[in-house]
Amino acid sequence: MKETIRARGHEHVSAEHASTFEVTSDDWLTPAGDCILAIEADRTPADFDDEFVEACQSHDATITVTVSVDTGERTFEQSVRGRGHPDLTFDGDRSIVFRTSDYVDDRTGMVGAEHAADGFDDKLVSALAVGAPATVTIDVE
Repeated sequence: MKETIRARGHEHVSAEHASTFEVTSDDWLTPAGDCILAIEADRTPADFDDEFVEACQSHDATITVTVSVDTGERTFEQSVRGRGHPDLTFDGDRSIVFRTSDYVDDRTGMVGAEHAADGFDDKLVSALAVGAPATVTIDVE
């Protein structure tokens, strides 16, 4: 079962955060947002299908987030695996956060992620930093 978000990079994407990565529907980003990979997301967790949410609400759920960035000349893609959690609500109406920890709030889309923003490939991050479009696919098994 999958949910897809379309967004775009921004000049302030640095991907330096060590415990989370995030996609936001905001249309701006400050240099302090070092976990944010993309802005202007066309969907937020509150938009996700109820069946998808239910599938993610299990410690046994495996969640894979794939970030694909298309520069027009080249596509960069990287996947991060983590897991679900019974407390995931997907009620956030502004952004989704993927966490290496077990912390859960209304924006959390995955816990126990293999890595955070600082684990993304430099070329993918550079493409986001020039504003390239991004597709974020969240797959739950």
